[in-house]
Amino acid sequence: MKNKYLITIVGPTAIGKTALSIPIASHFKTEILSADSRQFFKEMKIGTAVPSLDELSAVKHHFIQNKSIFEDYSVGHFEKDALELLNELYRKFDIVVLVGGSGLYVDALLKGLDDFPKVDKSTRIQLKADLEQFGLAYLQTKLKNLDETTYQTIEIQNTHRVIRALEICIGTGKPYSYYLSQSNKVRDFIPIKVGLMADRKIIYDRINLRVDIMMQCGLLNEVKNLSNFQDLNALQTVGYKELFQYLNDDITLDFAISEIKKNTRRFAKRQLTWFRKDEEITWFDWKTDTNDIINHIAKSINSYENNY
Repeated sequence: MKNKYLITIVGPTAIGKTALSIPIASHFKTEILSADSRQFFKEMKIGTAVPSLDELSAVKHHFIQNKSIFEDYSVGHFEKDALELLNELYRKFDIVVLVGGSGLYVDALLKGLDDFPKVDKSTRIQLKADLEQFGLAYLQTKLKNLDETTYQTIEIQNTHRVIRALEICIGTGKPYSYYLSQSNKVRDFIPIKVGLMADRKIIYDRINLRVDIMMQCGLLNEVKNLSNFQDLNALQTVGYKELFQYLNDDITLDFAISEIKKNTRRFAKRQLTWFRKDEEITWFDWKTDTNDIINHIAKSINSYENNY
């Protein structure tokens, strides 16, 4: 085998990506990289559905709870760190597995990021003032008007990401998405992309069940312990923002839980919008036998080996 391969498993949240990645990594006797931007942070275990201890011990994982919410960690940092790690892993393995629902982070590793132009700091200052005066919904609407592609794909409840996208749109006069669609950078590995899919009702039912399980496992206490830090960028995300609102006496607990489910369903829709643009992904029903997916991957690798 002369090539190096990155088996990339994508799909909406709660679809079963982790459960699929374990037997795949075991079959190819390799390790797993996570590209889930929410699972980097060690203080956010329950609300981000990190793999279980059994799953983490079955196969070695990287980029799971490896950072603190107090660290500034961006997609650019991830791209650099993941490429450095892959260079090390490819000395031992010809195949590595990447698992992720964060489309921007997956694309950063597979295709590279374009450099964003610098914009005047006053733009961000004004956007933060608008947030304070008019609320997040105002900024979301502004982003939809300026760059609907980004609006439909990013985690729209994440204040930091909304402001960052708007900052680029306003500061450069071009959509944020424009800078994500330039030519791909050359990588030293070949990605083999597989995606898990299900009917929308099944996805939504699985999300609702997962939220209920998270609450039973102590998500509220996890969020309580983080309440003094609720303005940090890492915590501007579904499952945390809603429970902060409850703890701040802005909404009831039942309403907070229903909002988590609703916003997670919206997040899943955005994930699908992002990944469906990628014609290199081979999609499988979420109930497909794992061996069938492994066989597909093996055939893809053999095809590359025989033709390149």
